Amino acid sequence: MAAEITERLSIEDIEPLNLLGRQDANLRLLEERFGARIVVRNGVMTMTGPGREVGLLVKVLEELLVLVRGGRVLGEEDVLYAMDAAEEHPAVKLKEVDKIVYRLERISVSPKTVGQAEYVKAIEEFDIVFSIGPAGTGKTYLAVAAAVNALKMKRVDRILLVRPAVEAGESLGFLPGDFQEKVNPYMRPLYDALREMLSVERMRRLLELGVIEIVPLAYMRGRTLSKSFVILDEGQNTTLGQMKMFLTRLGANSKAVVTGDITQVDLADSKQSGLIRVQSILGSVKGIEFVYLKERDVVRHKLVKDIIRAFEAQEKKSR
Repeated sequence: MAAEITERLSIEDIEPLNLLGRQDANLRLLEERFGARIVVRNGVMTMTGPGREVGLLVKVLEELLVLVRGGRVLGEEDVLYAMDAAEEHPAVKLKEVDKIVYRLERISVSPKTVGQAEYVKAIEEFDIVFSIGPAGTGKTYLAVAAAVNALKMKRVDRILLVRPAVEAGESLGFLPGDFQEKVNPYMRPLYDALREMLSVERMRRLLELGVIEIVPLAYMRGRTLSKSFVILDEGQNTTLGQMKMFLTRLGANSKAVVTGDITQVDLADSKQSGLIRVQSILGSVKGIEFVYLKERDVVRHKLVKDIIRAFEAQEKKSR
């Protein structure tokens, strides 16, 4: 049995309710998770329990205290997230999560979770980044924001937003119109992200000049992209051959981000997904980073997290 230790933290400069929650609900969550006893008396929090667990508990409380001192009133969701983050992302500080990262024409964009903060940091540090995670975790949105910011800062001369034209489980049939009108339905999520960040006039002008291109994956063959920021969205719907073709388009001073959800493959044979297979091929290549986002990084409607968890539970049961 691990030896018990005791640690203390001063909380005399805060309103205890903002940290502990109503009827000490947050306190109970912390005690249950770390198997420690927590006593609050005279502005001092005393924690007693197994050494490793108390060490993690202190780290979580120090992070939460920074938020409280910044004016935050903590709910149970904040405490649950902080506990998970301390174990999975020990290098990232919670206070950094809401920090503005990109100031764009129409909005400012910042990561909303620790996982997203790790993702943004990876985009800045690595030339090729794979972002894998469920819907709603900001994979595409943050990549587009990073690309628009890189263009604004003149780090790149153009942005290419690429998607495989694969239907999501239903046949759309014959689509009328010219080439652009035919591919627009597949590219709509990318247009939506751009429209939030740029004015309509500037977005139209950049598209007309070819500074921003939104193209199907098939039209990437044979190109060499220098000083470009290239995003491959819905990467789970590529074959391994298509993935190789895309990655080998990268020229000098360019950056690529591949996003996808490997639980939503629309190919006839999901095992042939290039995004699934490329993990074992490129996972150890220096200069390439894989970032895995989870249901706790979902920033859509709160029920989306519960939907993802329910489907994951069902898939595990089926296996």
